[in-house]
Amino acid sequence: MTNLKYRIKKKELAMNQLTLFKENQKKFINLKEASIWASKYLNRKITISNINYLIQYGKIKKYGTDGNPLVNLEELKYYYDTFSKEKQWKEKLGKDINWHLSFTEYKEAERTKHVHRLHPYKGKFIPQLVEYFLDSHIDEFKKEVYFKSGDIVLDPFCGSGTTLIQANELGIHAIGIDISPFNVLISNVKVQKHNLVLIENIINKITLKLKEFQENKKNIIFEEYLSKELTRFNNLYFPSPDYKRQVANGTINEKIYSKDKEQKFLVIYDKLVKKFQIKIEQDKKETFLDKWFIDPVRKEIDFVAEEIKKIEDVDIRNVLILILSRTVRSCRATTHADLATLKEPVTTTYYCKKHGKICKPIFTISKWWDFYTKDTLKRLKEFDMLRTNTFQLCLTGDSRTINIINEIKKLMPEFTEIISKQKIRGIFTSPPYVGLIDYHEQHAYAYEIFGFKRNDDLEIGSLSKGQSEAQRKSYIKGIADVLINCKPYLQKNYDIFIVANDKFNLYPKIAEVAGMKIVNEFKRPVLCRVEKDRETPYSESIFHLKEK
Repeated sequence: MTNLKYRIKKKELAMNQLTLFKENQKKFINLKEASIWASKYLNRKITISNINYLIQYGKIKKYGTDGNPLVNLEELKYYYDTFSKEKQWKEKLGKDINWHLSFTEYKEAERTKHVHRLHPYKGKFIPQLVEYFLDSHIDEFKKEVYFKSGDIVLDPFCGSGTTLIQANELGIHAIGIDISPFNVLISNVKVQKHNLVLIENIINKITLKLKEFQENKKNIIFEEYLSKELTRFNNLYFPSPDYKRQVANGTINEKIYSKDKEQKFLVIYDKLVKKFQIKIEQDKKETFLDKWFIDPVRKEIDFVAEEIKKIEDVDIRNVLILILSRTVRSCRATTHADLATLKEPVTTTYYCKKHGKICKPIFTISKWWDFYTKDTLKRLKEFDMLRTNTFQLCLTGDSRTINIINEIKKLMPEFTEIISKQKIRGIFTSPPYVGLIDYHEQHAYAYEIFGFKRNDDLEIGSLSKGQSEAQRKSYIKGIADVLINCKPYLQKNYDIFIVANDKFNLYPKIAEVAGMKIVNEFKRPVLCRVEKDRETPYSESIFHLKEK
């Protein structure tokens, strides 16, 4: 009897273990299954890349093998339940937040599609936001149509040209205005039609000359040796994703561990510098270019810049200026975490908190020059496949005083006829925020290399002017003056959309001074803040203004 009970109990235990095993098996799913499950659970598109990101950055654990990675469904669910931005952000930003306008369903490649990523730019809005208000398509979230094909839209704070580009895609004419000559160049290079075959030929010639220039220099081979040593070192001490996961769960004290390994690798770095006799710092520290670039990089920049200045065709020269400027920005002697806001020059290897390993400064522009020349041509070709036969032009000038018709007549007289006949339908823009960004200083290297005129004193709300009460009053007047100056060019029943984070509640007064009224406010969460803290809840409003 005892043996029978024992056998029955043993059998029950085995069955329970089998059931438990089967249940546990159900908990592990592959990345494709995880993306499908997460998309249904969150009611928005979650890609395999999104799931892989969570694994790489230690948010969830990887099971299975490298060839067949698996995730635990309960861990994934816990992550999304714990870190649900929509729930968290609505608690902090208010329930009136329009989550549909977060555009979380778009991957980064879609938010930076084709020419939108030709050059970095602080403070630009994503193309999907512009498209939402300019597109005449009506969906369940959008009940009104503001612009239609053939209309004209104006952006008096054009920046890097997002409004112009999206207007072109939608068959809408567009005018941009910006006080910065370099911003105007960015915008016009993006929207203009180019001879890409000729541009590619000139790029190849300059690249060949750059290689000849580098032949007797040691910085190229030095960087190759340095990269190999870094790979070995990082694989040993900062294996991914294990290291990031250990930091995340507190097994490793990141500050102490990284400092120790940073000092350990500096010994290797110093030996290589001496071996290859690399000159690190420049002789002078007077300008931006003197301060923020390692000596061999500066020499390569100057060489390519002189070659570009020899190009007679203005359009081709402008495209090459943009490519070099983008290259130069990526080669500044700073940490990866400080690319957006420079702190102090970094001329040695360092622990990179952003990548969780030892990283290095740049010692030659070759890699980025090669990448950006190819990337620029590819993006211009992509946009050519989408562009419509409409007019887009960005003007250099002060939007408070510029005569739009006169300036367009000088550069694009055929566009002037259309404006005179039908006037501008409305405005879609994002003015500078009070005391947040110095728009000229963010591209200081481009101004120095190519000698663009700086108009810092004409910026409205620049960082250098601060956020005092006096500056807020000046900001109200400045934005209102822009709207007043633009009104004569607009149709009578115009629609104006202004994207702003109005933490000082200035826009009701701006509308009043400009003789307008705010008829609606769309409040949206900003989740995809380039090179900024993406975890802190942040919102902006789209103010809809009409004539009072």
